[in-house]
Amino acid sequence: MIVDVVGGILLAGLTLYAALGGADFGGGLWDLLAGGDRRGRAPRQLIDDTITPVWEANHVWLIFILVIFWTAFPSAFAAVMTAAALPLWLAAFGIVLRGSGFAFRKEVEALHWQRLFGAAFAFSSLIVPFFMGTVIGAIASGRVAADAAHTDPAVWTGPTSLLIGALFVAVCAYLAAVFLTREASRREDHRLRRYFALRAGAAGVISGALALATLLEIHSSNPALFHGLTHRALPLVIVSAACGLAVIAFLATGRSQALRPLSVLGVAAVVWGWGVAQYPALLPGTGLTLTSGAAPHSILVTVVVVFVAAAVLVGPSFLLLFSLHGRQLLEGESHAGKG
Repeated sequence: MIVDVVGGILLAGLTLYAALGGADFGGGLWDLLAGGDRRGRAPRQLIDDTITPVWEANHVWLIFILVIFWTAFPSAFAAVMTAAALPLWLAAFGIVLRGSGFAFRKEVEALHWQRLFGAAFAFSSLIVPFFMGTVIGAIASGRVAADAAHTDPAVWTGPTSLLIGALFVAVCAYLAAVFLTREASRREDHRLRRYFALRAGAAGVISGALALATLLEIHSSNPALFHGLTHRALPLVIVSAACGLAVIAFLATGRSQALRPLSVLGVAAVVWGWGVAQYPALLPGTGLTLTSGAAPHSILVTVVVVFVAAAVLVGPSFLLLFSLHGRQLLEGESHAGKG
């Protein structure tokens, strides 16, 4: 059915934002934890070099998700945006604060202003994934009512929401550290490779522990979702766990070639595992399904057509962006070496 195709498109957008935007937010977290000006200079420089060419482009996927959600599933969109308005506004504020902090700290010269804008960038990189995670937790735990008329803190402050918020922060830190480990290895900077490999391993272990704690909490907050995760979506759960273990093993043995695809595959398996386990429910506990909550058939067909057109246009553009990113870094290194 076409509604299932549109649901898959929505999950694809979530996957891309979780992987690319997640690594972006995680870089800000490691910036926050890098230490003082002298000790943190090298890690922050690598983070800046890695994020700068792509950090704005990654938000394309957030816009994509919102447009598909409100166009294809308007009743569910309205319920989520109403019931969880506060964390969504806080996340939006964090995105704006993060962007301004990241941009302005490179333009100011006074040290105290650099520190202020740097702190704004780093701190907002922490709060954005957390509040986004609480919204996902509210949906997964069945706390969002289909006829929500006002925002309610109880919707997004339950144990499931708080755990998923913390999990989002940990996964972002994990993805960023893995990506930065690979980048440091490509530059043959062994000190920074060890620096980020250690943090990637720690973030991976914390992410795994939080994922297990979240699964146990879902057993009580949404037994139907737990049943789906441990039955229909179990292969995806296993793939996610296997990818996490493989990444940690590769980090321990000094291998870096397969780190990025394995970490992305692990995160993708989590997103799709959630979707498969929850299917066909759109808002658990409300009776609203993909079919009953979908827009008219003509709208869904238009969404699919526009998605195909966008994929043809945007996909190659992103591949070109990442390709140029790599070449620019190599040119920068060669110029530095000549100097």
